[in-house]
Amino acid sequence: MKKILVVCGPTASGKTGFAVQMAQKLHSEVISADCMLVYRGFDIGTAKPTEKERAGVPHHLIDVVGANEKFSASDYEALARPVCERLLAENKNPVVCGGTGFYIQSLLFSRSLGNVGASEEVRRKYERMEIELGKEAVFARLQAVDSESAAKLHPNDVKRVIRALEIFELTGKKKSEQEDGFVARYPYVAVAFDYPREELYARIDARVEQMLQDGLVEEVQKILADGTSEQSQSMQGIGYKEVVQFLKKEISYSTMRDVIKQNSRNYAKRQITFFKKFPGLVWLEPSADNIAKVTEILI
Repeated sequence: MKKILVVCGPTASGKTGFAVQMAQKLHSEVISADCMLVYRGFDIGTAKPTEKERAGVPHHLIDVVGANEKFSASDYEALARPVCERLLAENKNPVVCGGTGFYIQSLLFSRSLGNVGASEEVRRKYERMEIELGKEAVFARLQAVDSESAAKLHPNDVKRVIRALEIFELTGKKKSEQEDGFVARYPYVAVAFDYPREELYARIDARVEQMLQDGLVEEVQKILADGTSEQSQSMQGIGYKEVVQFLKKEISYSTMRDVIKQNSRNYAKRQITFFKKFPGLVWLEPSADNIAKVTEILI
């Protein structure tokens, strides 16, 4: 079986361009792993690759849901796995590109859950809680009874949050105590660019400035005018929520710009922390001939 190539790491580190180059080299296709690129109409603030930047390489998992829809790691897995398996069946190396670690995790690994059964009653209880009180309340419940499992999940990944609560209620033990583990579904090579921290931050700041010049504020105005709720999952993305604050005159333009930069840098730090623990990740020097290096690793 061919190996999957995963191009991951922090925001603004050059993942997209490198993934396209590798897909061209491998005569393959790109599967996006970015929690914001799934939304239609969210282009500037997500640094969504243009048709020119895609360079004729087919891209998947971009523009797959509307702005008011919810989308979880489970939804991502359901859409990404068939694409990945088709490419593998065609004897190609799928190129997975993005910085949303939970998406990549859901695609590459299956989970062992200690052979704990299911309970429709428990699931329905927490599904009702989500409807009545919101996903944050369900996640808060998991934090209260199993903080270790909560730390590994995202509040938007409601299915797995509920599963963890289900395991706790059925066994009286935390999911984190059930020998829950990750088992690789496919052979893979994962790479990320290892920029010096200050250089990465400078790249992030420059990207934010470019987004604002390209019309990020106007993009958010159009999204809201088209009927997207401020409370929707999509509008919680970095860049979008801060522009909403500016449009509501809660913060000034300069404050908005600075907060977007700071939040983006903080996000990059969290991404680096996550990927440092990613099994087998190879850190690349940005200035090296990485196309040749990664091609050699894949063979």
